[in-house]
Amino acid sequence: MYRTKTCGELRISDIATKVVLAGWVQKSRDLGGMTFIDLRDRYGITQLVFNMETNEKLCKEARSLAREFVIQISGIVTERSNKNINIATGDIEIIVEEFKILNKSKTPPFTIENNTDGGEEIRMKYRYLDLRREPLKKNLILRHKLSMTVRNFLSENNFIEIETPYLIKSTPEGARDFVVPSRMNKGGFYALPQSPQTFKQLLMIAGYDRYFQLVRCFRDEDLRADRQPEFTQIDCEMAFVEQDDVLKVFENLTKHLFKEIKNIAFDNFPKMLYDDAIRYYGSDKPDIRFEMRFVEITDFAKGKDFKIFDDAEIIVGINVKGAAEYTRKQLDALTDFVRKPQIGAKGMVYVKYNADGSIKSSVDKFYSLDDLQKWTSIFDAKEGDLMLILSGDTEKTQKALGELRLEMANQLGLRDRKVYKPLWVVDFPLLEWDDENSRYHAMHHPFTSPKPEDEHFLETSPEKAHANAYDLVINGVEIGGGSIRIHDAKLQAKMFKVLGFTDEDARNQFGFLMDAFEYGAPPHGGIAFGFDRLAAMFGGTDSIRDYIAFPKNNHGQDIMISSPSAISDLQLEELSLKIDLRKKEDN
Repeated sequence: MYRTKTCGELRISDIATKVVLAGWVQKSRDLGGMTFIDLRDRYGITQLVFNMETNEKLCKEARSLAREFVIQISGIVTERSNKNINIATGDIEIIVEEFKILNKSKTPPFTIENNTDGGEEIRMKYRYLDLRREPLKKNLILRHKLSMTVRNFLSENNFIEIETPYLIKSTPEGARDFVVPSRMNKGGFYALPQSPQTFKQLLMIAGYDRYFQLVRCFRDEDLRADRQPEFTQIDCEMAFVEQDDVLKVFENLTKHLFKEIKNIAFDNFPKMLYDDAIRYYGSDKPDIRFEMRFVEITDFAKGKDFKIFDDAEIIVGINVKGAAEYTRKQLDALTDFVRKPQIGAKGMVYVKYNADGSIKSSVDKFYSLDDLQKWTSIFDAKEGDLMLILSGDTEKTQKALGELRLEMANQLGLRDRKVYKPLWVVDFPLLEWDDENSRYHAMHHPFTSPKPEDEHFLETSPEKAHANAYDLVINGVEIGGGSIRIHDAKLQAKMFKVLGFTDEDARNQFGFLMDAFEYGAPPHGGIAFGFDRLAAMFGGTDSIRDYIAFPKNNHGQDIMISSPSAISDLQLEELSLKIDLRKKEDN
């Protein structure tokens, strides 16, 4: 037996007990006649004691132990004189009677402690060492607890977990597919699923009216902090439901997770129309932990010979409470911020409603005091407030102001990670126009149903149709999204036509689903939560990478195993893929 106890479970009640432990050497300290070693395993750390007076030979041998050696010890649990309140086993220590080296270790390339000296790249190269550190261990345990809580809740609510295929058919809609060549079917390719969308709809047609899966999905997209090429979804579908039925179940799931994991209770989640989210926050995933709703002053600011405003499609701003003391340097920095290419504004106008009641703006040349006072009234500004105003094309300006709103909230400390504000965003546009290809794209996917009252727009004005779709947003992060699906073959055919599919294209790509609709498809809808994002939110960070055991870097690479990598010419031949036989030029 390698161990009778773990390194995290011994307590005062175990004093005088003989135990056997096994684990990794965290650190070693030689203090005169005694040597102390912290022994670590997945469950915690236990201090070991070697005494030169009672066992000189053993103590000298212990001093040869280096970091990350794997050892086994046996000894007696005793009360610790200098207790450590930072660890669960801090009241006890082990007087070691014998030990055995199970495996030696090279010196690690970085310290395996809570605060490491290793940079991100070196820690990703040696990910298996980084995973020994307490912060990552806690993250993966949190992820495990979340997954078990999700599974238990859905199972108790009559959902069945069913696995769907990973090798499927490639479709041009949505993000880029990862494709897999088939050896047995020369010239044919599988795709890795971006989601199990069509399969879960087929399961509804098959009669499994409540399906779920914690499923791996794949998208060949550019990466960022909250996106990986492979990710996990809580994927769900329900039959015989309307929108409110789906929202009720998954609002209850979300409440259950927060109660079980964070001991936080919520009232019912508010709903917000997509159009209102854009109008008041410039985003379809608004952070409502703070106010700063948009205020439009287009009709009140034009006609004063200020060309920037006179030529603008929209003039809109935010009222930043208590920020009138911002200096000119700070305001110039904000102007530089909105002018960044990724923000896209041409400039910014400010109005200070000073604490002494005076009003000062960057456009005093064009606007009278009466004009500015009218603006402060529209903004509901009080003494000490700062109004920040952007103008230009409606869509770009709203988006830029949304980014400025978040920047101000960051500067003022209004985005508290310990505060959670969930909401449902509903009634998205069904379609979006692609100028480059002169066609419509589905804003979610081609199987999203239009709102029943908007179906007639598909034949006359498709851009006016709203989707029977919904997103769960928490603290400005899209946690999940879904829709009521099309279950009628005629309506699905009409949707394909609006999207520019020929009858032949629709048949080639989705004929199996259209055929299935002919065999009694029930009304159905579903949702998918981003499980990695959910774990990161519960862990209080933005990056999902630390909640995935073996993630990719920003270039989609696993530098630990050197993937992606080239494959042999023989493999390429077997897959009927073209081989470039040209010789490389000499360097």
